[in-house]
Parts: sequence; structure tokens; C-alpha cells
Amino acid sequence: MTDQRRANGSLRHLLTLEGLSRDELETLLERAQHYVRRRGEVAPRSDVLAGLTVANLFTEPSTRTRVSFELAAKRLGADVVNLEMQLSSRVKGESMLDTIYTLESLHVDVFVVRDAEAGVPALVASHVGPEVSVLSAGEAHLSHPTQGLLDTLTILQHKRHCDQLSVAIVGDILHSRVARSACQALQTLGVKELRLVAPPVLMPPAGEFAGCSRFESIERGIADADVVMMLRIQRERFADTAIPTGDEYFRRFGLTPARLALAKPNAIVMHPQPMNRGVEIDSAVADGPQSVIRDQVANGVAVRMAVLETLSARAVGRRS
Repeated sequence: MTDQRRANGSLRHLLTLEGLSRDELETLLERAQHYVRRRGEVAPRSDVLAGLTVANLFTEPSTRTRVSFELAAKRLGADVVNLEMQLSSRVKGESMLDTIYTLESLHVDVFVVRDAEAGVPALVASHVGPEVSVLSAGEAHLSHPTQGLLDTLTILQHKRHCDQLSVAIVGDILHSRVARSACQALQTLGVKELRLVAPPVLMPPAGEFAGCSRFESIERGIADADVVMMLRIQRERFADTAIPTGDEYFRRFGLTPARLALAKPNAIVMHPQPMNRGVEIDSAVADGPQSVIRDQVANGVAVRMAVLETLSARAVGRRS
């Protein structure tokens, strides 16, 4: 694993939440809460990244993550470059590292990288100059650290503490970088119970997700849960005809009002999006009073502001 830290121990890159201490997570979450605003309020702004350039390099489609990284960087005063890698010189055969070297020559200070191939963010991090930071915006099925942070922030906003919570994660856990990063954050913060709920074909191998209980029935898996986190079936990551069709999956694992009633009365419902309504989740639940899905989206900008501010070496001492 590429070292995420500078020589003084401070975070330079954010490729995974694995290995971060509880204090580090809590500091990032507290800083993110500083940037949270209610809908209708003026968005927070700072000049802490003024004069720096952030490049968003996405080889996979993205709406929420890319836009929120762009907004986060701009609201901190940075210049932002968005590269659709499908349209870049990589299509002409240029390697990812040659693209990075070109952008470094143009004085890019922070690279935000999303890639379907495992190891790409770490590869970039291991080849950039000492004043450059790299943030993972989603790596294959392995890691999505800022999503894990924003999910955790959303839970804490509604539940205050983790140590008494039962959190059920439901759906395509096998291919979910969201589930992996959320579990890392929640376990570091001392969550009481983490439950994985999925059909056998979408359940990760026994050696993964240590400390989590496993359920093949959504009814049993979400019973008395405080948090129900639904996941999208990521068909783009596999070609398995054993996966139930949309209607069949919804019948067996979709979150309906009747099933949600099995969780605690004040349980919150989450989804990282994009949602397949009528497959993973009923619209009555997604848009219902227990849904905090829109809060997750809003928290994405705040979390990414906190991460960009914390990691950028030249932002040290310039916080507002």
C-alpha cells in the first residue's frame, strides 16, 4: 500500500480509510461539519486553496462525486480542471502516468482520481512530486474514502454516536467500494454492529469484512436496525446470469415500507446513488420521512472541502 502520509505524519494522500486513526477520522468529520449548510443557506466559501489547481481525472461516469469535488475545490478558492479521460490523450494511447506528468508540468497541485482498475490511485500517488496530493474518488470495487466519510457524517448527524448503533448494509456488497469504506470508517469509530445483507452471489468472501455479521434475508438483516444502507447492483462490474432480474431482486431484497417497518421506528435510510427505484428501493421509502439520501449528497461537498483543505500542504496555516 502506498504511504498516505508525509514524513511528519500528516496526511498527504487519501486513497483509503484503512489505517486512519479514530482521531484523524473525527478531525476530518468535525471539519466537514464546519462546512455543512442547510438547504437554502449561502454555500460556505474560503480562500484556503487560492492559487492551487485541482484536476479531476475520472475514467468512470460520475455525477455526484465529480460535481461535489469540483464545487468543493472552487468554494475553497482553487482553480479546477475536469478531464473526461475517455476524451483525453489516453484514447490515443498515452499512459496515465504521462497524463499526470503533463498536468504536473502545468502546476496541478491535487489530483482527484476515479478509475475502474485497482491500484491506479496508488500508482499516481507514488509518481507525483512531493508537494502534490492524490485523492481517490473511487477505486474499482476496493475503496471510496470520501463516500465512506460522508456516509459516516450523515449517520452521526442523525444518531450522534456510533457505539450503540446497528447498521445494515444491503445489496451488492461484493462489488461495493462504498460498503468497504463505510465499514472501515464505522468500525474505527466503534460501531456496535455491522450487518451485511445480500444474496449469496453478491456476498463477499468469508475473509473480507471481518467483524460483520451476514444475512441472506433482508427481513432478518434489517430487523431492529438503526441504519439501513441500500446499495446499487453494479452490473457493469460483472457478467453473472445468476443475479436476479430487477423484479425478482426487488421481490427478495428491495426495501419497501413494510420491510422498513421491521427496523427501529427512528431508523434512517441511506443510498449512495444512483438509485434503481423499484429494484433496490421503493420510491415511497427513498422519498419518505426516514430517508436521509439528500443529506448524503449535501454532505459530499462538505466532506470533500474538509479533505482537500486537510491534505493540501500549501493550505497549512491558511484555514479560515
